[in-house]
Amino acid sequence: MSLTSSPTPAFAPQTPPHAAPGRGLGASDVDPGCCLIVDDSDLYRDRLAEAIRERGYRVMTADGYDAAIEQVRRQPPGLAVVDLKMPGRGGLEVVRTLRELSPETKCVVVTGFGSIANAVDAIHAGALNYVTKPADADEILAALHRGEGEPVGPKEYNPPTLAENEWEYIQQVLADCGGNISQTARILGIERRTLQRKLKKMRP
Repeated sequence: MSLTSSPTPAFAPQTPPHAAPGRGLGASDVDPGCCLIVDDSDLYRDRLAEAIRERGYRVMTADGYDAAIEQVRRQPPGLAVVDLKMPGRGGLEVVRTLRELSPETKCVVVTGFGSIANAVDAIHAGALNYVTKPADADEILAALHRGEGEPVGPKEYNPPTLAENEWEYIQQVLADCGGNISQTARILGIERRTLQRKLKKMRP
């Protein structure tokens, strides 16, 4: 699956309301056509942002807690996609603070295959649902809208495949290296060209 493929949008954003000057955060300030993406992986975050823009949404991005909360204070988004595993104050803290500042924002967490318990904790903290990496834009938008009018509970856990585990590990090392392909390849003990082929082949 490709994050950047752009079929006819399944979920069209609504026309945003105008916030009154000087107001605090509230339902009337939330922009339902805006999606905040919080992920410390530049590669995944940028690709997901591009794909969601292609589906008609305005997109804000942040690489961690501080940047995310600054964005929310500036413009509460209608939707939020939060990676759970980030350095410092992780995704769980982002979800909790987001719910305090903007209760109307619908939030989905993105988790690695070994973090299902943490994802359930995030739902208890106020997230609407969770998806596992690699998740594409349509899966994420579906998860955000699936909770409308129906209960959302923990999903049945299916053990990850070898390919899924490999993808998760490569993405984590790549994020730790700030998206540097050469450094990631050295840490993984493979050639740069081999890593590039894997990234291209495994692209969701």
